[in-house]
Amino acid sequence: MQQLDLIGDVRAQGLSAQQIGPQACIFRGFLREDAAGFLADLAAVLRASPWRRMPTARGWMSVEQSNCGSHGWVSDKKGYRYSLFDPLTGEPWPDMPALWRQRAVEAAESAGFARFSPQACLLNRYGPKSKMGLHQDRDEEDVAAPIVSMSFGLPAVFLFGGLKRTDPVEKYLLEHGDVLVWGGVDRLRFHGVMPVRQASHALLGEQRLNLTFRRVLR
Repeated sequence: MQQLDLIGDVRAQGLSAQQIGPQACIFRGFLREDAAGFLADLAAVLRASPWRRMPTARGWMSVEQSNCGSHGWVSDKKGYRYSLFDPLTGEPWPDMPALWRQRAVEAAESAGFARFSPQACLLNRYGPKSKMGLHQDRDEEDVAAPIVSMSFGLPAVFLFGGLKRTDPVEKYLLEHGDVLVWGGVDRLRFHGVMPVRQASHALLGEQRLNLTFRRVLR
């Protein structure tokens, strides 16, 4: 009941909340008014840790990525893991901007997850036809904390499956300013993103930006 009450509070502020699982919710337009501030902060983050495509054991990811926060998610031929240092620069990842952290905490609280304290923000940049295959976010030691995912720019279709890769998948359109939060019983559900369609966004052109906040350590 507490979760539904909190989502009701978000609706009372003029925002739309869409429940997509027992402990998963999309807050429509949550960040629409913050886009300019986020993009200003993004420029500073990218000066320290630029976009790059990360390799995997089976090839290269179709999205460009970076990180900020005390920990950063990295991928190479050896697998996936978190690192305290950017392998591209050898330096610590840039600090997580205060506005980003604040909005991530607010979104988590609105979905019923109090005291969320993110340590990592993975940045993904999608161009037309970029996608993300079905996967679980399980490289984190702390899976009790939720995932907070923010979308800017081009719309994308988010795939939300079950706890097994073969479970049925539901599709949800994520648009500019939307925030998706999932945790608790939904935390380890398989998820992904369908290929982004060719289009142009008024603010970001032919790209979709996704910021994903995680708690890495217990």
